[in-house]
Amino acid sequence: MAMTDVKIQVPADMVSYISASDEHSELVRNAMLLYPYIKDLTISHGKAAEILGIRKSDLIDLYEQMGLPYLDQSIQEIEDEVQYWKQLKETKEAKEAAV
Repeated sequence: MAMTDVKIQVPADMVSYISASDEHSELVRNAMLLYPYIKDLTISHGKAAEILGIRKSDLIDLYEQMGLPYLDQSIQEIEDEVQYWKQLKETKEAKEAAV
């Protein structure tokens, strides 16, 4: 994977926390830089993993270890989605029975 340097300004007290001291710390930092773009759907987990040079499942595991869930839905959203799929199935079955 090709790497490049990027100059960013951060508060002076933050430097000791973001200076990568090993490969894992660098990966975590870079994954966190990409997370807002995943969250706002600019890029996918797969694209972020590709950028980082790791497997998608490894990136999902990394975020999970940091408390960032892969699926970000409320219980109500999940229940609504299940109800929607049940309605679709019933509609399909009714159409097939009518034929």
